[in-house]
Amino acid sequence: MQASNQIRASIARVVALRQTVADQPDLAQALHTVKQLQAQRFVGTYQDLLHSTSYAACANFFLEELYGTKNFSERDAQFARIAGALQRTFPDQVVATAVALAELHVLTEELDLAMALNWQLQAGAQVVPAYVQAWRAVGRREDRVWQLSTVLRIGADLGQLTRKPGLHLMLKMMRKPAQLAGLGSLQNFLESGFNHFAGLARGQGTVSVFLDTVKARESTWMDCLFDAAPVACVNELAQTLRLASGDMA
Repeated sequence: MQASNQIRASIARVVALRQTVADQPDLAQALHTVKQLQAQRFVGTYQDLLHSTSYAACANFFLEELYGTKNFSERDAQFARIAGALQRTFPDQVVATAVALAELHVLTEELDLAMALNWQLQAGAQVVPAYVQAWRAVGRREDRVWQLSTVLRIGADLGQLTRKPGLHLMLKMMRKPAQLAGLGSLQNFLESGFNHFAGLARGQGTVSVFLDTVKARESTWMDCLFDAAPVACVNELAQTLRLASGDMA
C-alpha cells in the first residue's frame, strides 16, 4: 500500500473509533480517565528528564504528542488531507516517519478504547487497581511491544532527520503556506519534533541516551503491569502517580 493510502486508512480508523466514543458519554469519560492516568504515569516516571536542562524539551514533546490527553482531531484531519503531498514533497525517511506515526496513533487509540471498555465494567473500583485490572484484561502484549518500539523508532527518526541537510530550512519555508492552507497543527508537530531533537546536542544531551532511558523504563513498566503481583503493581503505580501530582496540579 502506498504511504499516502496507509496514512489515510489509519486516520479513517481513528475517526471511526472516535465516533464510537462520541456516541457514548460514559465511555468517553472512561477513555479520558485512562488517558489522563497514563499521562500522569509518564510524568511520574520521567521526573528527572522533565526537569533536566538537556532532556526536558524532548520529554515534554513525548508527553504532549505521544503520551498525553491532547485532542489530535485537527492534526489528523490535516494529516489525511495532505497525505499525497507529503509523499511527493518530503524525503522518504520523513514519509516513513509519518506512516509510523499514523499507525501508532491507530494502535494507541484501539488499546486505550479497550482499556476504557473494561474500565466501565469496574464501577466503583478504585482508580489504580482498576487501571491494572484493565491492562491485564486487555492483554495484547505483542501490540504493547510494537507500540513501544514504534515510539522509539519515531524518536530515532526525528533524531536522524535533524542531520538532513536543508530539511530544517524546508520546514521553515513551509510554515506560512501551511498556515494559509489550514495545516498549522501538522506543521507545528513537524517543526516541534525537529527542533526539540535538534536541541538535544545543544543541551549536551544525546538522542540515544534519551531513547534508551525511555526504552528501559517503559519496558520495566510493561513487565510490571503484565507480570508483577497485582498488589505490588498497584503500589508501584500509586507511588508513581503521587510523584506526578505536583507537576500535574
